[in-house]
Amino acid sequence: MNFYKYSRRNFFALIMLLLAPPSLSQSIEDPYQKIEVVSQRLVEIIGAHQKDYPKNEKQYFEAISGLMDGLVDFRYIAKKVMGPYKAMATRQQIALFAQIFRQGLIETYSRGLINYKDQKIVLVEQKPLKKGQRTLVVKQEIRSSGNVFSLKYSMARKKTGEWMVINMSISGINLRDIFRNQFLQAAQKSSGDLDVVITGWTSDIN
Repeated sequence: MNFYKYSRRNFFALIMLLLAPPSLSQSIEDPYQKIEVVSQRLVEIIGAHQKDYPKNEKQYFEAISGLMDGLVDFRYIAKKVMGPYKAMATRQQIALFAQIFRQGLIETYSRGLINYKDQKIVLVEQKPLKKGQRTLVVKQEIRSSGNVFSLKYSMARKKTGEWMVINMSISGINLRDIFRNQFLQAAQKSSGDLDVVITGWTSDIN
């Protein structure tokens, strides 16, 4: 399988297997362990919804949405995606964009995730955390039919002690950069009208 011939939408959807906490009530301080537990939990959710999909699409979205909130720092990512236009945006615009950005990702990737089958996700290069460490990159590989795709998750430890995903890259493709370029192009096209950009935003990958 050639990476560039692989459906980008479904491939980016696959990596969302790791972007959700196992439970809002379960605290896992080790980011590596958190990623591992999350992978297992999402596979279970997908398996539980595949048979009746798309009739149960709403429930499926809600299940994934409930898992994602505790790990992905959507507000932080949204600010980075806005790039230089963040300085021009109001607090209300930033909050609205973070909300739309989050919902768009959930719906786009949930639809791709429903086709998840027998790919194997393997944690690689796990290193002991240093005392006081607040950032790290979690590396994994997706292995399928003799092909290997590398994943890198940039994570940061918040003041609350939670580890949150703030960016990711796949085989060298930086996801946050893709969305930032998309936002900048939309802003330029609308002559800097952020309301137009925000309300018309889509998190689909072309």
